[in-house]
Amino acid sequence: MTSIRWGVLGVARIAAEKVIPAMQAGEHCSIEAIASRDPARSAAAATALDIPRSYGSYQELLGDRAIDAIYNPLPNHLHVPWTIRALEAGKHVLCEKPIALTAAEAETLLDVRDRTGRQVQEAFMVRHHPQWKRVREIISSGRLGQVRAVQGVFAYSNHDPLDIRNQQETGGGGVYDIGCYPTVISRFVFASEPTRVNALLELDPTFGTDRLASAILEFPAGQASFICSTQVARHQSLIVLGAEAWLRVEFPFVMEPDRACRLFIGGGSYPGPVPDEIVEIPPVDQYTSQGEDFAACLLEGRPIPYPIEDAIANMRVLDALFESSRSGKWENVAPT
Repeated sequence: MTSIRWGVLGVARIAAEKVIPAMQAGEHCSIEAIASRDPARSAAAATALDIPRSYGSYQELLGDRAIDAIYNPLPNHLHVPWTIRALEAGKHVLCEKPIALTAAEAETLLDVRDRTGRQVQEAFMVRHHPQWKRVREIISSGRLGQVRAVQGVFAYSNHDPLDIRNQQETGGGGVYDIGCYPTVISRFVFASEPTRVNALLELDPTFGTDRLASAILEFPAGQASFICSTQVARHQSLIVLGAEAWLRVEFPFVMEPDRACRLFIGGGSYPGPVPDEIVEIPPVDQYTSQGEDFAACLLEGRPIPYPIEDAIANMRVLDALFESSRSGKWENVAPT
């Protein structure tokens, strides 16, 4: 076998517009089937995306023996239930972030994974973009000195009450949707887990979801902070501050697949934000990279790069952020 045969649960926009076309462009991913609770929608999606088979229920797709792996882009509250069903059907799973609504819920996947022998990974596509591998190389080289702080912003404006990101009962809200990105990248940059966090969340009076969040994460070696919002101007940024130099990522989380990414490194010759060096990363579709990395591991029998334990660790940070907002105090992050 030279490729993994994929089935997709649901016709979510991220799947139809981003992930499926990107994975179809890969060498080791073949999208073979898509399912919806509405047979007409799955059939239409299959036609539009050139997918051979469509199903009128998720369970029907899981019964397809020709499918090796499942991509799960369902609403957040359905991630764990349908990932469990997929694993028990003998499929590997790439599940959209956040993997669950709590760390405790995510932990239920451990036993199922171990019992079935199937692999499951949280779909944080950013970690598969080569710019982040380059960031880690720069940090490891000592160019920045000891990393002391990471600061990020991720925001967009969405007031649509029908959008699942604005629906509390399905796991909507800014922290689950986009705050998880600076959280996972801060952990990536420090290569460790935060010990405690402090967060302030503002809730939408109609939706009940968090629309503005400010967070501080304390790591053994330094601090990370971020702002995320679903109701301000669209923006993304991230800067890493070292003892000797700083590094700014131009497009830290979302970037167009045909656009080069740039890393700015400064702190030497010029004051303020003027960089001493610009590192350019050629255009890459990070959704293609994500699918290819996961598929290659399955085909070669290698461990996947980010097992479910990593997803649980990230959820523990999100749990602590929500608890800090409720308590108004610093909250410890449960140890991994």
